[in-house]
Amino acid sequence: MKIIIAGAGEIGSHLAKMLSMEFHEITVISPNEEDLERISSEADIITVEGHSSSIETLQKAGIHKADLFIAVNPDSEQDINIVSAILAKRLGAKKVTARIDNEEYQKNDNRIVFTDLGIDSLFYPEKIAATEIVNLLKQNTASEFMSYSHGKLQLIVYKLEECSPMVNRTVGELKERTQNLFRSVAISRDGNTIIPKSATRFKTGDVVYLVSKKEGLEQALSLSGKSKVSVKNLMILGGGRIGEMVAKAMERQAENIKLIELSPDKCHHLSEVMAKSLVINGDGRNSDLLMEEGIRDMEAFVAVTSSSETNILSCVVAKRMGVPKVIAEVENFEYIKLAEEMGVDSVINKKLITAGKIFRFTLSNKVRSIKVLNGTDAVVLEFIVNTNSKITTGKLKDLHFPDNAIIGGFVRGNESFIADSESTIRPYDQVVVFANPEAVDKVDKFFL
Repeated sequence: MKIIIAGAGEIGSHLAKMLSMEFHEITVISPNEEDLERISSEADIITVEGHSSSIETLQKAGIHKADLFIAVNPDSEQDINIVSAILAKRLGAKKVTARIDNEEYQKNDNRIVFTDLGIDSLFYPEKIAATEIVNLLKQNTASEFMSYSHGKLQLIVYKLEECSPMVNRTVGELKERTQNLFRSVAISRDGNTIIPKSATRFKTGDVVYLVSKKEGLEQALSLSGKSKVSVKNLMILGGGRIGEMVAKAMERQAENIKLIELSPDKCHHLSEVMAKSLVINGDGRNSDLLMEEGIRDMEAFVAVTSSSETNILSCVVAKRMGVPKVIAEVENFEYIKLAEEMGVDSVINKKLITAGKIFRFTLSNKVRSIKVLNGTDAVVLEFIVNTNSKITTGKLKDLHFPDNAIIGGFVRGNESFIADSESTIRPYDQVVVFANPEAVDKVDKFFL
């Protein structure tokens, strides 16, 4: 595909590097020459200096040949992203998508306005991140969690504690005990991602990826070795857009929410828009402040300031003070593994979240959703099966499905199933697949 990315900031740079590895033809537009030089030294791309809202610049980038145009200028330039996307579509780009920072634009009635203007998709990274944090607070024994087909299937990710009943058992033994209610689709161990076989044995410290039926969810979560906690007391560090959205969403569930923010102006705004949350003006890096505000009484601590370092360190402090669930926003990729090793339960990264949303456009229209996972390059894809798909031509054991990919489960009508070698996929099934990056294109062809 020919893909044009408008914006060479953190998200634009990550997308360019990721998509260039998939052998797409990538062009990046930016008015900043230094950003273009940096990104061209890191990825095999074409660069065009200029503003993406300029017709001349878009034409210079070859917009009339573009299969996909992605507007990801910084969030302060939302209007430029929208204008750029509209122009790109009118000038010949087949699909266009734009980053926004206004929740109002994603309301159902308002989406139609942008569709009529030619924009295929809008994405709001901060909103997606906030939603993911809220889901993790509800399923707090998992480090990552994703639901499919209204909860009929779930993807659960967690690290095995020493007391987990899975430790030292094989995948085959686990299957016998669980009555096919869930399936291990991958194990992350020592920096490597393993697609498990029946004889693969679980070890303490493994990060395990499970696909579970709804009725198997509680059992699957209980095997992590962690106790589930109902989050009634929540402390949030950082009153930016993510912190505000998490607090508002959790006000329906939690009895006591404390939101700590350093900026007096932000505190004033937050105190006006919050219904129940207590807004505290202070520096969350100060452990004495956290103690004064009762951090030891919290079931969960969420750090979403603009500093990855602050988020990680404050979560480590919270964990040492006995908080059962800590979540950190970490935007530096090199810090993600470090954060997990330091005891942070869940890591949120906006670049990875956005990558999943964009990556879907580079695959067939049968891909319903895709998630790029933390701590690994692997992805989880959800497909809607076509009537003539190769995946429907026999039992899974006979199809030569890629070795570095695995089908976790599928939904057929109102029923969900955990896949095994004897399973047969039918047209219109919704199928959840775990795949390493090199297998994604091969997997996609099975569902064309």
